[in-house]
Amino acid sequence: MILFVDSTIFTEVPPLRAMWAPIGQQAKVPIWGSHDRRFLTGALSIKTGDYVDYLSSEFHQEQFQAFLHQIRSHWRGWRIVLFLDRNTPHKAHRSQRLARELAIQLRWLPKACSELNVLDQLWHHVKEDVAANEPTPNLDATVRRASAYVHCMSPKERLRKAGVLSADFWLGDILK
Repeated sequence: MILFVDSTIFTEVPPLRAMWAPIGQQAKVPIWGSHDRRFLTGALSIKTGDYVDYLSSEFHQEQFQAFLHQIRSHWRGWRIVLFLDRNTPHKAHRSQRLARELAIQLRWLPKACSELNVLDQLWHHVKEDVAANEPTPNLDATVRRASAYVHCMSPKERLRKAGVLSADFWLGDILK
């Protein structure tokens, strides 16, 4: 089972994609809140479109290790190859040791190549459709809505939005 893992961060100040202002005038965008944040970490199978996620208020090696257990539990009995970035929690010695114990092979994506991680492409759609251009009075509700948004997609739609079904997908040959 080939999986990709990545996290996205939601903050109390959501991304602003568009705003109206009179011609020739600068739009005023208020910045407020405590700048709290939440992490949505997902794993996506590029073969089936199956998806699991992990929501947390912080993302350190303990959270990543808990997610590794969740991945192994979900894809029980499968040989798992996990593509991921070189984030500090991923590279921690305890995380790498746990992955070996769980029989999960880690494959590191090149630095500064986020376009290779299919979940980065999926997060773009999630943030655009769920969190952009709206105040976020309840950060936990926004992250739950984002998680539900991905879970409500069909597996094929997940793969399409992640770019896996593109003719130019860099691992497309192994999907044939």
